[in-house]
Amino acid sequence: MTSDFESTITGTRYSFDSLIEVLAKANEEKTGDELAGIAADAAAERVAAKDALSRVSLATHRENPAIPYEEDEVTRVIQDAVDEDVYEDLRDWTVADLREFLLAEETTEHEIAEIRPGLTSEMIAAVAKLMSNLDLIQATSKMTVTARCNNTIGGEGTLSFRLQPNDPTDDIDNIRNSIREGLSYGVGDAVIGINPVEDNAEQTKRLLEVTKEFIETWEIPTQNCVLSHITTQMEAVANGAPADLLFQSLAGTEAGNESFGIDVELLDEAYAFGKDECTAAGPNFMYFETGQGSELSSNAHAGVDQVTLEARCYGLAKRYDPFIVNTVVGFIGPEYLYDGKQVIRAGLEDVFMGQLTGISMGIDACYTNHIQADQNDIENLAVLLTAAGSNYFISVPMGDDTMLNYQSNSYHDAAALWDIFDVHPAPEFESWLEAMGIVEDGQLTAKAGDLTIFLDDPEAHLPQEGDQ
Repeated sequence: MTSDFESTITGTRYSFDSLIEVLAKANEEKTGDELAGIAADAAAERVAAKDALSRVSLATHRENPAIPYEEDEVTRVIQDAVDEDVYEDLRDWTVADLREFLLAEETTEHEIAEIRPGLTSEMIAAVAKLMSNLDLIQATSKMTVTARCNNTIGGEGTLSFRLQPNDPTDDIDNIRNSIREGLSYGVGDAVIGINPVEDNAEQTKRLLEVTKEFIETWEIPTQNCVLSHITTQMEAVANGAPADLLFQSLAGTEAGNESFGIDVELLDEAYAFGKDECTAAGPNFMYFETGQGSELSSNAHAGVDQVTLEARCYGLAKRYDPFIVNTVVGFIGPEYLYDGKQVIRAGLEDVFMGQLTGISMGIDACYTNHIQADQNDIENLAVLLTAAGSNYFISVPMGDDTMLNYQSNSYHDAAALWDIFDVHPAPEFESWLEAMGIVEDGQLTAKAGDLTIFLDDPEAHLPQEGDQ
């Protein structure tokens, strides 16, 4: 019997039983796929799978989602969102055709935006598997996806940062000092977002009030968020907490989301709630985090590879028009991404797939101490993704989050990336930094890193009514 998915490499014929197998074996090497028992056995089989995948039509992907429509609500969200007219124009393209279109010198952002509504997450994952790291950077660099909460991120020539002032005891003074330090380095335009130690409505409300008070006192054009469970945030907001963004972690399968205690009905409820109750100007007020391997860690991967599942996270996120989505790329551990090489590849894949999906995509370029990576790997990834056009990065004091016990980009990394690539914070936020004397002519001033600025009276720094 002849398989629909075959390839001959150096005289050896490889045959694959299903599209799901082709997708998995075409993946670049990932320990998560190896753990799941679905990875290519050797480099030659991986090349053969890529070759077979390149000839698969987009219609075949549409008609064969990773998990059947009737079995998974994430699949239903992705399939139901497809613009049928756009899809009809694309259905006969192969995955190779899509790759050539994205990388063609003459293809513009406008043309990419026109085809987005006709793509499914499986198509997007498939084309990522055919791309080298440089291909991913080049294609991503063509895509601009903006979003607005209290400021606007993702614009051409901008690079934003989440200020993450976590504390292992949720100590309010320590959190405030970390916010002061981060702002003094010019970061915080994506969000001032805290991972709480205690996931309860009372503590969530307390932290939201602290961050909102700081933002309002210093008239900062940014947004706040506390990353407790979405139901905890909704309870806190219903009790009067001021939240600009609502947060939730996502998975790419219905079963994976069940492990997070969520489903589409709850996310729909949270989205409607946020429209009425969030304190931001909007229109974008949702924040999602993802990460390759999360479905495998909860035994909810359904035999699907982690890149395809990650793309499905973005298809689900798109339903809620989020302000920011980020992949926490190296946090999950070496069982899923073994070393710096795999983390870098995953980060490039994820931002590419998110941007092609059409969401405002960023990354936590990070690693844990039990993974075979170091700070140089993460800085390399930050450089590559700034070149690619990531909307934002997460930043923590000295690159070391003492609450979550992992390493990421530091507050002061931002200045280096802005300088190397001649990019800037969100425009409203940069204007505020200039008014504060922290930035002048696009460069940090001598005030950079001096958190004592924010121990003064705000009137000593902010322009007053009538000032010219």
